[in-house]
Amino acid sequence: MNDHGSSALLTDHYELTMLQGALHSGAASRTSVFEMFARRLPEGRRYGVVAGTGRFLDLLERFRFRTEELDFLSDHGVVDDTTLRWLSEYRFSGNVWGYGEGEAYFPGSPILVVEGTFAEAVILETLALSVFNHDSAIASAASRMVVAAAGRPLIEMGSRRTHEAAAVASARAAYVAGFATSSNLEAGRSYGVPTGGTAAHAFTLLHDSERHAFTAQLDSLGRRTTLLVDTYDVERAVHTAVELAGPELGAVRIDSGDLGKTAGRVREQLDSLGAAETRIVVTGDLDEHSIQALAVAPVDGYGVGTSLVTGSGSPTVSLVYKLVARARGTAADPPLEPVAKRSVGKPSRGGRKWSVRRFDDKGIAIAEEVFPYEPPEAVGTRPLLRPLVSGGEVVGRESVHDARDRHRAVVAELPEQALRMSRGEAALPTVFH
Repeated sequence: MNDHGSSALLTDHYELTMLQGALHSGAASRTSVFEMFARRLPEGRRYGVVAGTGRFLDLLERFRFRTEELDFLSDHGVVDDTTLRWLSEYRFSGNVWGYGEGEAYFPGSPILVVEGTFAEAVILETLALSVFNHDSAIASAASRMVVAAAGRPLIEMGSRRTHEAAAVASARAAYVAGFATSSNLEAGRSYGVPTGGTAAHAFTLLHDSERHAFTAQLDSLGRRTTLLVDTYDVERAVHTAVELAGPELGAVRIDSGDLGKTAGRVREQLDSLGAAETRIVVTGDLDEHSIQALAVAPVDGYGVGTSLVTGSGSPTVSLVYKLVARARGTAADPPLEPVAKRSVGKPSRGGRKWSVRRFDDKGIAIAEEVFPYEPPEAVGTRPLLRPLVSGGEVVGRESVHDARDRHRAVVAELPEQALRMSRGEAALPTVFH
C-alpha cells in the first residue's frame, strides 16, 4: 500500500528480546541461515502457491528503526540501551533467495532463505511469516478457484469481508493466481491490478423503479455495463434491461437464489430477446466447489468475496521460519554447521538447502527435490530458488503481472491430479537428498 512509513514494528516482541540476548552473549554477529517452509499443506490441498514476495521486499526496504520506533521501545522498556543503539543503525545487509512469486510449493520446500548475521535475520521472522502466510493462503485458494472456473473470468470482491489492509493484499494475491479484476481501488493504485465495478442493490432501491435505476446506470456507464437483475423479479428485470439497452447490453448479474437454474432461465430469456452476446455474471458466497458445480450452467463469469479473502477455509498456510545453519564462530567467513529442532511433531531438517523441480519427458512436474548443496543444472529440472536480495540490496523485484504469468505457466506444468477439487495429498512428493 502507499504507506511509506517504517515497517520495523510489524513484529513480535520476542524477536527483539532474542536480539538483546544475542547481543549480550556475543552470538548476535554469527552468520546464520533461516529458511521458511511449510511442514504440510492445508488439509486436503494438493499444492500451495507462493505469494507476497513483492510486498515482503517493499516492507524489507522500509524496515528501519526511526526515532519514533526507538522512542516507543525505550518508553515501554522493550529492550535495553545497547539494543536500542544497535537498532538505530539497522540495515539488512545479507542475502535472500526465494521461490518466484506465483510458483507452486510443496511440503518441505525452502521457499525463502535468509542469510545474514543472527541479529539482522532473526528480526525479519514475523514480517516474513505474516506476509507470506496471508498472501500464500489467498493465492492458494484463488488458484483453485481459477482452475474450477475453467477459463471463465473471476472478479475479486472481498474487500468488505476482511481488514482494510488485508483487502488490498488479498486482491493482489488473487490477481497473481489468475483472477481477472478486483473491486479494490487501492490494489489498482498500488499494484496495477485491473479494477471494475458497477452497482449494488442499494442503487436500484434508491430510485423510484428498477426501470429508472437501469436508465440512470446505462446513461452514466454506457450499454456495455452490467445490470444487477435480482433486486425484485429476475425475469421482469432482464426484460427491462434488454428493452432499455438493446442487444448491446454488456452483462447481467445474479446474486441470489439457485444460481445455476436462474442462469439457465436468464440465458434462454436473453437469447429470445436477441441479446445472445450479453454475458451472465453470478455472485453470492461462491467458493471453488460451487464454482465447479456451475461448470455446466451458462455462466460467463464469477464474483468471489468472503471465501477468497478467508483462504476458503485455510486462512493461513502455516509457514514457519527456522534457523537451519549457523557459523561455529565469528571469524571471517567461518564454516556453517547445520542446526535443527527435534521437538515431537515439529521436527526440522538442518542445513542450508537448494531445491529443483523435476519433470518427465512431457514437461509435467513429477517431484520437488531438495539438496544440501547447489545442484548442477540438469535436463528435466528447474531451479526454484532465485536471488531476491544481495548484500542488502533488492535484486529480485518484479511486477505483479510477471508473477501472474509465472503462475499460469506453473499450473500448466502440474500433473492432472493436482487440479482436482476433491481432497487429496500433495500432488508432488518432496524428495530430500
